[in-house]
Amino acid sequence: MMDQEVLSVFAKRLFDGEQWLTNQQVTWKGQMIESVKSAAMPLNGEMEILDVLAPGFIDVHVNGGGGALFNHTPTIETLARMVAVHAQFGTVAMMPTLISDDYEIMSQAHHAVCQALEQTMAGILGMHYEGPYLNPIRKGVHNESKLRKPTEGKLATLLEVSRSGKLMVTLAPEQVPEGFIEWLVSQGVIVCIGHSAASYDQARRAVESGARGFTHLFNAMTPLVSREPGVVGAALQTDKPTWCGLIADGHHVHPASMRVAIAAKGCEHMLLVTDAIQSVGSDEKEMPFLGKKVLRSEGKVTTEDGTLAGSDLDMATAVRNTINLIGRTSTEALQMASLRPAEFLGIDQEFGRIKAGYRASMVALNTDFLVTATWIDGQKVWG
Repeated sequence: MMDQEVLSVFAKRLFDGEQWLTNQQVTWKGQMIESVKSAAMPLNGEMEILDVLAPGFIDVHVNGGGGALFNHTPTIETLARMVAVHAQFGTVAMMPTLISDDYEIMSQAHHAVCQALEQTMAGILGMHYEGPYLNPIRKGVHNESKLRKPTEGKLATLLEVSRSGKLMVTLAPEQVPEGFIEWLVSQGVIVCIGHSAASYDQARRAVESGARGFTHLFNAMTPLVSREPGVVGAALQTDKPTWCGLIADGHHVHPASMRVAIAAKGCEHMLLVTDAIQSVGSDEKEMPFLGKKVLRSEGKVTTEDGTLAGSDLDMATAVRNTINLIGRTSTEALQMASLRPAEFLGIDQEFGRIKAGYRASMVALNTDFLVTATWIDGQKVWG
């Protein structure tokens, strides 16, 4: 077997996941970082010199990219396409997301992800089923004919992903039988609340049963109002360790609402997510989407009646928006894109930091936080 090459880069500014350092040399061999140390500016040509180096971004909610939607073609080729496209925007690891669909499509997606995990495909962490156990009242763009109650027999065969990777299920707690969330958690599933008309008390009971995520906070869930705090009120509680996904595109949530949510919850339990569809990395202005036509304009994608259909967002733009629209620091924005998703998924011993023993999955940025290069497991995949 050939010896793995030792590789190094020099970063004028390095964000290691927790703090900013200047003039750092990062060295890795194979997939793993070997050392991070202060160094003098290298001579021209000695090694690559970067403005900013940060831990690569982790997207736990991504439906497609580069013209491919996972629901339309639930194959390993689509997964590879999604990884390649989103790497341009600093994403080094993702949870490919399947929107509510028939059991046959769920099964095909499950087999594709299992195949990717068996092949240790770089960038694929597991799978996220967004539905189909959702409330029609809060269905958003999901096809109501695909929504249903769970049947454990069929579902059990789709949970194999949790044996070798991460598995998320977004559900409406009021749509599933008592004990169902506990059963999912016992099977290694990360349960998230979303597309739900639950009361505050119902959402809190779901959290007490083991749910630990809230899918695209504020969207497709009961709002926080004076006498009924709703799902949003439950999401913003801090007595239990739960995380909220934020689509920071300026269309899904008003910047003021995001600021209020972060003030209540804290950045440490907020995740930047894209909810991206196939428009990201594509030039198309109109595209098919789950039997409908969606239109892309001014940074958003909608059905012809104006319903948001996922997003046209990438993770690097989400980071910049968190700094520029919401007014958070670069430290907080980068953590919400890397370390916080890693903690949520329970993979923060491998991802979310640039330190010895961590994966060499990193993003190089310029001073405006535009991506200049991306490495996944030590391999430069873009830039």
